[in-house]
Amino acid sequence: QVQLVESGGDWVQTGGSLRLSCVVSGPFFSRNPMGWFRQPPGKEREFVAAISASGGSAEYADAVKGRFTISRDDAKNTVYLQMSSLNLEDTAVYYCNVVNGGNYRDHIFDSWGQGTQVTVSS
Repeated sequence: QVQLVESGGDWVQTGGSLRLSCVVSGPFFSRNPMGWFRQPPGKEREFVAAISASGGSAEYADAVKGRFTISRDDAKNTVYLQMSSLNLEDTAVYYCNVVNGGNYRDHIFDSWGQGTQVTVSS
């Protein structure tokens, strides 16, 4: 059984920055790619970013490319999402999950963590 615990969300003004963290319990972390997803108000959950099991490659949604950076620390079983130049469209609940190595947009576990709220205002 895996547990996903996200943190770091906050209220921030447009143009600001935040760093999200996700701690993953269980034996899955170091052997698997990890991803971040988000669910804006009234919309479906969407892919944001993913990082390979080795940390050597990453993939980003077009909407966040150049502004967000995903990283991982296997010693801490933690994946991070550094977000900068935040805009109103980044307002959402952010979640992490183990992702499919063949398709990073495909999450593995149907049971999500509680997520962390990011609110961007002007």
